[in-house]
Amino acid sequence: MRKIELSYQLSAQRERGTLIRNQLMDLLQAVRAQGSISGAARCLSLSYRHVWGLLKEWEQTVGQDLIVWERGQSAQLTPFADKLLWTERLAQARLAPQIEALRAELERTLALAFDEASHVLSLYASHDDALPLLMDHATGAARLHLDIRFCGSVDAIRALNEGRSVLAGFHVREKPPADSLSAQAYRGLLQPGQHKLIGFARRTQGLIVAPGNPMKIDGLPRAALWRARFVNRALGTGTRVLLDELLDEAGVAPEQLNGYERSELSHAAVAQAIANGSADVGLGTEASARRLGLGFVPLAQENYHLVCLKSALEQPAVRALREVLATPAWQALLSGTPGCAPQRSGEVLSLRDALPWWKLPPRRMPARKAATSATGRTPTRP
Repeated sequence: MRKIELSYQLSAQRERGTLIRNQLMDLLQAVRAQGSISGAARCLSLSYRHVWGLLKEWEQTVGQDLIVWERGQSAQLTPFADKLLWTERLAQARLAPQIEALRAELERTLALAFDEASHVLSLYASHDDALPLLMDHATGAARLHLDIRFCGSVDAIRALNEGRSVLAGFHVREKPPADSLSAQAYRGLLQPGQHKLIGFARRTQGLIVAPGNPMKIDGLPRAALWRARFVNRALGTGTRVLLDELLDEAGVAPEQLNGYERSELSHAAVAQAIANGSADVGLGTEASARRLGLGFVPLAQENYHLVCLKSALEQPAVRALREVLATPAWQALLSGTPGCAPQRSGEVLSLRDALPWWKLPPRRMPARKAATSATGRTPTRP
């Protein structure tokens, strides 16, 4: 089994969407995209001789041929190189939330060394493409460093309640019924008067399918009927709660989905599984589908909320985040993410209004006033 070593570097700016770079994978991708060694060399700003030498060195390292050479034909990857490239991409997609969290932790720690006046804010959150975008924007706009740990929505709120973070991020359909699975999942974790919601974004979730939707899947019932290979999200994630809710509404039992028990750790990993052909369909965000050029069947509009304890609302770091979220610059940036839009971004929302799952007990009317209401007359003293 080949061994893996990780490293990182400091830079003034970072390419958007990059995770962990690997020289071999960059070489293989460039050859595949350009169809020649010379084209790959130009793409990577390297000499032909250098790229040739690197490929030969890598072939010795992995013990396999990487390039198919045929006179008069364009350079092609060998079946082994193809498999190596897509399996590495799948691994990175599965680990994307953890990689983002690791990078955020390094940036947060180094920020303290370079900028004593910067704010640091811990956030456990369900994964969303807008959060890494916010992390970069907040650093430049407000010297605010977000220490993001990606996990399921339920686990994020638990981390907040246990004091492991200042903020939590979770998503839910707009005003789901009081008897919905979403209400059952979150109601016991959030308490009016104790928690405060901060508006963040609206996003679209739906079925991620192959380009062009060759199976013509238009919803969960058809995916179940046609035994399409499904890929799920893990227990404790908001998307798993949403799926169960949608299945219940459609009258489809979980066991009718071919692959309900198969799960991935992120929307990106779900999309990658479909792009690789190991699954036909999965529930995820529109942004994850569009990034890989996949088809998308919208099913639900969600609000993505940030939540903190009432006592933390006016902390300098939380106040700085609210100000960043309310700016036109951030909202324009968010609007450029497929399937996302600002939703009262930065506003403090009423928990009861945004998530109407709680009912205030009726006030007990004083006996004298109750008597007046019942008879229409003020009772007289005996």
